[in-house]
Amino acid sequence: MQAELNRRIGVDTSNMNEEEQVKWLLNYCRAMTQELAELTDSVPWKWWAKYQKVDKQNARVEVVDLFHFLISAAQVLGMTADDVYEAYVKKNKINHQRQDHGYHAKDENDSRGI
Repeated sequence: MQAELNRRIGVDTSNMNEEEQVKWLLNYCRAMTQELAELTDSVPWKWWAKYQKVDKQNARVEVVDLFHFLISAAQVLGMTADDVYEAYVKKNKINHQRQDHGYHAKDENDSRGI
């Protein structure tokens, strides 16, 4: 669905050269940064402002917006939905292993097999 929406917008992530991949990865990172700021604004983060309330409906929309851009970034990298799922499962296992062992030092090698 995201690939279809991107093509409709004028972005075909399936045939990008490396320069275009870098451009669009950065575009999607910037977009996610903005969506994350909008998600932050959905919760009462201003400790000095007593009038704020959680806007759960808007927070849900912002989370979905993040997914749109994250899926697009994955597509730029040539990842399918199955690729994302498999990488998630592997990384989740690594994260649990890190917690089991105290995660006292960063070891990039434990993620190389993802």
